[in-house]
Amino acid sequence: MIKSYHGRFLAVDLTRGAVEDLPLPEDLLNDFIGGAGLAAAMLYDRLKPGLDALSPESPLVFATGPLVGTSIPMVSRYALAGLSPLTGFWGEATSGGQFPFRVKGSGYDGLLITGKADKPVYLKIDNGKAEIKDASHLRGKDTYETQDLVKAESGRDLSVACIGPAGEKMLRYSCVINDRGRAAGRCGLGAIMGSKNLKAVACAGNRKAPAADEAQLKELAREVRSVIRGDLTSKGLSEYGTILSMDMGMILGDVPVKYFQKSVFPAERVSGQALRESRLIESSACLGCPVACGREVRDFSAEIKSVDGPEYETAAAFGPLCMNYDLDSIILANHICNRSGIDTISAGVCIAYAMYLYETGALKKSDIGMELKWGDGEAMVKLVKMIVAQEGIGKLLSQGTLRMAQELGRDEDEAAQVKGLEIPMHDPRAFHGMAISYATGPRGACHLKGDYFSIDLGKRVPELGIKNKNRLSADNDKAAMAAKYQSLRDLYDSLLMCKFSPISVTLIAKILSAITGRTWEPKDLLIAGDRSINLKRVISNRLGLTSKHDKLPQICAQALPEGGSAGVKPDMDRMLKEYYEFRQWDFATGKPKKEKLLELGLDKAAKDLY
Repeated sequence: MIKSYHGRFLAVDLTRGAVEDLPLPEDLLNDFIGGAGLAAAMLYDRLKPGLDALSPESPLVFATGPLVGTSIPMVSRYALAGLSPLTGFWGEATSGGQFPFRVKGSGYDGLLITGKADKPVYLKIDNGKAEIKDASHLRGKDTYETQDLVKAESGRDLSVACIGPAGEKMLRYSCVINDRGRAAGRCGLGAIMGSKNLKAVACAGNRKAPAADEAQLKELAREVRSVIRGDLTSKGLSEYGTILSMDMGMILGDVPVKYFQKSVFPAERVSGQALRESRLIESSACLGCPVACGREVRDFSAEIKSVDGPEYETAAAFGPLCMNYDLDSIILANHICNRSGIDTISAGVCIAYAMYLYETGALKKSDIGMELKWGDGEAMVKLVKMIVAQEGIGKLLSQGTLRMAQELGRDEDEAAQVKGLEIPMHDPRAFHGMAISYATGPRGACHLKGDYFSIDLGKRVPELGIKNKNRLSADNDKAAMAAKYQSLRDLYDSLLMCKFSPISVTLIAKILSAITGRTWEPKDLLIAGDRSINLKRVISNRLGLTSKHDKLPQICAQALPEGGSAGVKPDMDRMLKEYYEFRQWDFATGKPKKEKLLELGLDKAAKDLY
């Protein structure tokens, strides 16, 4: 067995109440490494056309990777994957905290969960021993209460990933929360747990999967820590958290405002500095991370002593996107989402869309039950509560912007989503590499699968020929470089390395070599990322995805009259053609070409698709 793996998943059939070891073949680990890539390989045959995401047959994977549990900093992450109840295509999310290390320490590389329990249950795994335990007493509990109760009754130092009331109600963008407010946030995978009556997964243990060369790994860990200490972005994240980019983002036109219709706003009111000056803030970190980009707001109110976050995406979605600059309402909306277990990006975009619809007259006061004007933080918080409670207009808003537009008979081009997944808080007009990354992302609009804004802000990947060009142009092979960077960032979710890690691709290759005992070069990492991207693409192709889904809605693509991207819109036709040509995907169907799949060793996918 390749080093740094346990070589097994825990297979859980909730219908039968059965657990068993599932061995992992070496060729699977060699080709897909771990995390979301490995999950795609394991789920390929199980995500069949016509599958209902919320049926007992719908599988869910929790996966770690070879770096998890090692001395390398910024690798305490796990991937969650399945058929997205929100999009109907491939779905994945990642989260940090302590939970990933606990999963690996429990003696497994991950979990494959199928079936449906006849009553609420939770899964407890402790040093290789797995139990399905009754969770009837946890029904209706929020995510914080659930974590506390499971820990208290276990009598062990364990970590818990769970759903809240939103997941129990199977809201389409409900998520999974671990280690207080850490979220595997996107694609609605919390609804799959809810559909299975699986309230939580709790893990503990100290089992280690040794690296091939522990001495070399120790030296490389020291080198990584040195790089982090000298990195300016890491220092900024330590000081202000992810919200540090709010000010610069406004200048560049990167922060979407008024439901993607503006880009200028009073950033100083919702910046990282404003948060720190107005509230008692403490830093929080994932296990083994020296950066500590997480934030906790202490003594928020007499009733709420501590609030996790808000992170940048949340602050922008409940802030400028809704033209709301009241920090307290942003913090409170985030807190409700964390406790209830819903994706803050999708929730914020859906609420902003409702404000847009109210302004245009498509939604009226009688439809909503109140006035809904831009910047009304109190109304925004009320809508979050209505979404979770499934009351009134909250039912519509919980469906996502695409279904909102369809139900109201609106033009889908005003729904801020790609493939049904709401567009994150980096405006695609500010960085055209982001526009093509959004349009083609394996799970829909995603700022993590190709955060190309970081390249255009000066980041380099010289080993792979990725470098910044004019951010407001499709020139100079922009789409091809965005595709290459998209594959690289997909690899991070197989390794389970934080996207904020500042280390080079060359250093990553050395680390993976020392861990696994197999020699890796930078080009091998890119190939692994390509393989993962293409397999996920085939999964979605078989579920009905075509090239028609690779588009950016007009609400996010038309030129703005103001700000850092004034008068400019991304040339999507040109970039899509270049992207498809580079990827070797068929422009008519949106499928990877047969020869490309065979080149990547995806023979079965090639046979199934052709």
